[in-house]
Amino acid sequence: MYHSVGDTSDDPYRLTVSPGRLARQLRWLRRRGLRGVSMADLLAARARGEGRNLVGLTFDDGYTDFVDVAIPLLREHGCGATVFVLPGRLDGENAWDPLGPRKRLLGREGILAAAAAEGIEIGSHGLTHVDLTKAGTATLRAEVADSRTLLSELTGTDVRGFCYPYGYLDERVMDAVRDAGYAYACAVDPGPLNGVYALPRVHVGENDTSVRLFLKHRLHRLRRRPVEGA
Repeated sequence: MYHSVGDTSDDPYRLTVSPGRLARQLRWLRRRGLRGVSMADLLAARARGEGRNLVGLTFDDGYTDFVDVAIPLLREHGCGATVFVLPGRLDGENAWDPLGPRKRLLGREGILAAAAAEGIEIGSHGLTHVDLTKAGTATLRAEVADSRTLLSELTGTDVRGFCYPYGYLDERVMDAVRDAGYAYACAVDPGPLNGVYALPRVHVGENDTSVRLFLKHRLHRLRRRPVEGA
């Protein structure tokens, strides 16, 4: 689970990884015979009983640096990824982060550029990045279902993936995602919830050297039971 790729000097939430660090992390994967792919490609391979050498790479929030910086690095290392974007904040910024810094979000052209890149999947992160566990019925429906409709119309493709803002979910939110027609949804640590609509992820940041990546990989496999239905 990545977010932004760029300058890490002002990063209070530790959500940014530098281009150099991302490049080293991708090389670390490839040296071990692993390849980063989109979640759609990973799940399709798993459904065929394959994909042991594949790692799902995700980028939350849809910052403009995904197109400007991340995609060229992914291409250089033969990797794909899923970027979860916010169609309710096109060309906007991360106003939900009170400590900043302000970062630009992808607009229509940026999303289309990402969708056109080989191996890149567009998923929904909701409309505006709100805690869905606290959302009313109408807001929940708009954030989940309407965001899928808007992205499908924009890209001309079936948007299959959803990512819970902040990683927060409960049974009600998970049901709304399933009912909206998504094929899967990503969380962070979904606790007792399991399955393709509560996929756990490991946060990767600037401090994650090769040693830390190795430990995160091993500890994650020990801590999380196998995902049912994936």
